[in-house]
Amino acid sequence: MKNLTLLIGFLLINVTVFGALSVDDTYQGKNLYVSNPMDDEGFGYCATKVTVNGDIMPGGTSMGAFEIDFSLFNIEIGEPVFIVIEHNEGCKPKILNPEVLRPRSTFTVKEMKISDNGKLTWTTEGERGKLPFTIEQYRWNKWVTVGEVQGKGSGETNSYEFQVSPHSGVNTVRVVQVDHSGTKRTSDEIKFTSDIPTVTKTPAQVRNEIKFLANGAPIETRYEIYDAYGNIVKKGVGSSVNCSNLLRGVYYINFDNVNEKFIKK
Repeated sequence: MKNLTLLIGFLLINVTVFGALSVDDTYQGKNLYVSNPMDDEGFGYCATKVTVNGDIMPGGTSMGAFEIDFSLFNIEIGEPVFIVIEHNEGCKPKILNPEVLRPRSTFTVKEMKISDNGKLTWTTEGERGKLPFTIEQYRWNKWVTVGEVQGKGSGETNSYEFQVSPHSGVNTVRVVQVDHSGTKRTSDEIKFTSDIPTVTKTPAQVRNEIKFLANGAPIETRYEIYDAYGNIVKKGVGSSVNCSNLLRGVYYINFDNVNEKFIKK
């Protein structure tokens, strides 16, 4: 029994323990570079094996830095890549340029249409990664985010749609993408005129509630309320706003396509 215990202990001491660093992203046409330190015992390099989409990278990792060359794996731009870098315990390789795998906004709008009731449709070409499209509507003298649609990311022609909540009069809409660089890429603007009547609010001096009306009847509209210092205190879509919890004072409200000032009593 004593000999068996010693044998098990010897085997455990000599078992090599591995870790793994994985990356799941999209090929954008550039290779990865990896810094590969010595292992903690100083007898070799940290990384032991690299696989790309399950295929072993040729050439090995017995060097202080190496390149993951995607051309060796016949991967096309825009295709997903799953990279696993196996390494010894006690050390860790470092990917020096992980940003080259992050999706970039490269879409081109092939066609964009919008109906009188606000149904927006558009088709794109040239997408290289799954980035969300943000739908923006111009109202209250600024671009307002009104929704989001997940991009499909393929380089083929992709079709999308989104229902915009119109305001009265002329509406202006666009779609936007922002990639890891922080750069905003926008489509051309598209306009349509809705048949929604002009929206008004009541009362002028507010105690508990603001109501939105069109031709004397309640109507839903998008709204924002700011305090005298420009801090937003309420926002949403509805035919009324509960203001009972607002402090007394001056406020500013955006609704429909207008800006107004009101007093909370």
